[in-house]
Amino acid sequence: MEFSEASYQIIAELLAARTGQQLTDNRKWRLTSALSGVFREHGISNIDQLVCLLDASSDPSQPGNLANEVVEALLNNETYFFRDKPTFDQIPQEILPILRERRARLRRLSIWCAGCSTGQEAHSLAMLFDEQKDLWAGWSIEILGTDISKKAIRTAKNGLYSQFEVQRGLGVTEMLCHFDEAPDGWQLRDNVKRFSRFEQHNLLTPPPRRGKFDLILCRNVLLYFDAETRSLIFNRLASALAGDGYLMLGAGETASARTSAFAPSGKRASIFELGGAAKANQHEVALAPL
Repeated sequence: MEFSEASYQIIAELLAARTGQQLTDNRKWRLTSALSGVFREHGISNIDQLVCLLDASSDPSQPGNLANEVVEALLNNETYFFRDKPTFDQIPQEILPILRERRARLRRLSIWCAGCSTGQEAHSLAMLFDEQKDLWAGWSIEILGTDISKKAIRTAKNGLYSQFEVQRGLGVTEMLCHFDEAPDGWQLRDNVKRFSRFEQHNLLTPPPRRGKFDLILCRNVLLYFDAETRSLIFNRLASALAGDGYLMLGAGETASARTSAFAPSGKRASIFELGGAAKANQHEVALAPL
């Protein structure tokens, strides 16, 4: 479907203003397919017509807001259970044993899945804890999943997935162990859901809570932001991470060349710790008089 450059720029600016994400030229090809549901819902035949109907200044909190629907449609909610398994496996094999030792006195662990999409990442972590419930008996485990997409968060909270979604990353044994078959797909069991909670959150805003997280996952999210916005988000993540905590990015993503807030964690792939300046800043804040 053909559309004018002016229409493309208007939609790109809308997405950037609402989410900070960039609609780069190499994502032009998916514009029409991504918006096809919006076209059907509103009887719109092309992007130029859609742009004429947009009122980007209208209240985004109001239901039925067309600009909101466009932004939701353009967000990339690609995810699956135990995504990038070699990278993910570092969590149970290396990171959790370290954190368990460091938090042995408090027996409390807090994890933030930033840009969690439809929840599979947070639920994958919950499965780990459920499978090791004897090891973590008596611990307070909090897994917070956040995403800018209201629709994605609704799916994450429900924990109901299609046959296709539940088979991505899960073997038959895992699927039958953690899900019950339902009329509309596969329902995650309550004993797994109890570890996680979900809320809508924009990474451009302050962290979702004041306390520090022991582990933050922000995988394959920063790819959609420009350098300046990525730097801002890294600083937000650093402010939310405990001084001895860990940040996990997506496979192949790096932080060290883009921010001084984080440094690689040894030879671990895609795992980072707070950089020297960020650690020093946290220490100064901790020592500041009340």
